[in-house]
Amino acid sequence: MALTPEQALIDRLERNGIRPSPQRVAIAGYVLTTEQHPTADQVWQRVRADFPMVSRATVYNTLQLFRDKGLVRQVVLAEGSSVFDPNVEPHHHFVDDETGAIHDIPWSAIRVGKIDHLTDIDVREYSVVVRGRRRS
Repeated sequence: MALTPEQALIDRLERNGIRPSPQRVAIAGYVLTTEQHPTADQVWQRVRADFPMVSRATVYNTLQLFRDKGLVRQVVLAEGSSVFDPNVEPHHHFVDDETGAIHDIPWSAIRVGKIDHLTDIDVREYSVVVRGRRRS
């Protein structure tokens, strides 16, 4: 028997060692299924529409927990501003100057060379942020 979407979220949280409280399931229902790259406040606003009693602190703490468990990536695209990305596979980002929308760019679409020449640092990860406008 197939799992309902909510049961699948609960199962995913449990498999990652997260107790699936109603608030966490509501947050997961948005942030783990969106193709957007929401900020914590955007997640709070969206979840609060259907789950009015969820607090901002609960959303922030849950997003940090999801990040720590590898369910989302926290991406800093501008100083003091980060977004949460449910795509945890290696990829890059494009930020549209006109709309502010953030889009994924496949890892293979951009080649970064000579990382191995950085002998004085240990690179843990990297990604490229491309900014511009979509062509019509």
